[in-house]
Amino acid sequence: MSSWKVVLGIAKTHLISKMKSTVTATLGVTFGIGAYITLVSFMTGLNTMLDDLILNQTPHVHLYNEVAPSQQQPAYLYRDFENAITIVHSVKPKQNQQKIHNALPIISYLKNNPEVKGATPQLRAQIFYLSGAQDLGGNLLGVDIMEEERLSNIQDYIVEGSPRDLKNNVNGVILGAGLVKKMSLQLGNRIQVRSTNGSTIPLKIVGVYQSGIAEIDDVQSYANLSTVQNLLGEAKNYITDINIKLHDLKDAPQFARRLEHQFSVKAVDINEANAQFETGTTIRNMITYSVSVTLLIVAGFGIYNILNMLIYEKMKDIAILKATGFSGTDVLMIFMSQALIIGGLGGILGVLIGFGLSTVIDNIAFETEALPTITTFPINYNPLFYLIGISFAMISTAIAGFLPSQKAKRMDPVTIIRGT
Repeated sequence: MSSWKVVLGIAKTHLISKMKSTVTATLGVTFGIGAYITLVSFMTGLNTMLDDLILNQTPHVHLYNEVAPSQQQPAYLYRDFENAITIVHSVKPKQNQQKIHNALPIISYLKNNPEVKGATPQLRAQIFYLSGAQDLGGNLLGVDIMEEERLSNIQDYIVEGSPRDLKNNVNGVILGAGLVKKMSLQLGNRIQVRSTNGSTIPLKIVGVYQSGIAEIDDVQSYANLSTVQNLLGEAKNYITDINIKLHDLKDAPQFARRLEHQFSVKAVDINEANAQFETGTTIRNMITYSVSVTLLIVAGFGIYNILNMLIYEKMKDIAILKATGFSGTDVLMIFMSQALIIGGLGGILGVLIGFGLSTVIDNIAFETEALPTITTFPINYNPLFYLIGISFAMISTAIAGFLPSQKAKRMDPVTIIRGT
C-alpha cells in the first residue's frame, strides 16, 4: 500500500483539477447541513418558547381542596346493603372549606423536604373590579410575590412595575393587561375591589401583568397574601392553594400522589395539568425531527450522486494508477480521501452558514401583544445540532464515496483503456 502522503497528494490533485465538480459537491454538503441546522434551531426554539409560555406558569405540584362528592356515601355504611348493589342518584358535593387544613405546617414540611426547591402559599378569591361605572368579575390571587419571583419567571411577564413594588406596597395590586385595557387604567391609579361577601377595599395599581393568554390577562390580578386575607376577613392561616417547585421535574407525579395520601388534599402534578399541551408538544417535536432527518437524507443522496459522477469522470486516472502499480486498496483510499475532504469542508462551511442564518433570524424583530417579553424570533443554539451536522457530513460523504470507490477498486485497467 502506498503512503498516506502519496494518497492525499493524488486526492488533492484530482480535486483541484476538477474544481467545478469539487465545488458543486462541497456546496451540496454545505447547503444541506446549513439548511438542517437553521431549520432545527428555529423550530426547536419556537417549540421551547411555546412550552415555556405554558409550563413556566404551572407549578410542578399544585395542592388545593377539590369540590367533589364524597366517595363514601351513607348508604354504603348500612349493613343491610352490604352484599347488595347500591345506586345513589343525584349525589351532591359535600360541604367543605376551600382552605387547606393545616396549610402553614404543610408549607413548613415542604420547605424542609430535600426534594422540594420551594413552596409558595396562595389565596384565590372571586372578586369584582370596580372602576367608575364598570363592574367586572375576576380573580384576585394573594401571593408571597418575592417567593413567586424566586421560584417562577413571573417577573418576565410583568410589563410595567416590578414584583418588589408589590412587596413594598401593602395595598398594591398587579393587574392583568386585559383588565387595564378594558377599564382604561394605568400605573398609579386606584381601583376598588369587592369580594363576594360584600367587603370592598381600594388597591393601587403598582404593576401590569401580561402572560400572553387572554383568558388569564382579562380576569386575573396579584396582591399580597395578607391583603386578600383582609379582604375576605380571614385569618393568616387561610390559604386555598400551595404551589410546589421540585428540584427534579420528573419526580412530580410520584410526589403528588404521596402528598394526596399524606395530607388528604388534591395534588395535581404538572404532567396531569398540561396533558393536552404535552401531546401537542410531542407532535410538534416529531414533525420537527422528521423534517430535519428527511432534509439530511435528501442531502445525502445528492452528495452520493455528485461523488459517484466525480469518480466515473476519473476512470482514465484509475486505469493509469493501476497500470503504474497502485493496488485496488490504494485507489479506494484515494477516492475515500476525496470524499472525506469534501465532507469536512462542506460540513464546516455548512455549520458556519447554519449558525449565520440562525443569528440573522434571532435578530429579526418579532413583536406581538400576546408575548410582550419576546422581541425576536426564538432560536435554539444547542451545540448538539452542530455536532450532528458535521458528523452527518462526514458519515454521508464517507458512505457516498465508499460505494463507487469499491467499484473503482475492482475495475480492470485493461477494460477501461479498451473502452476509451
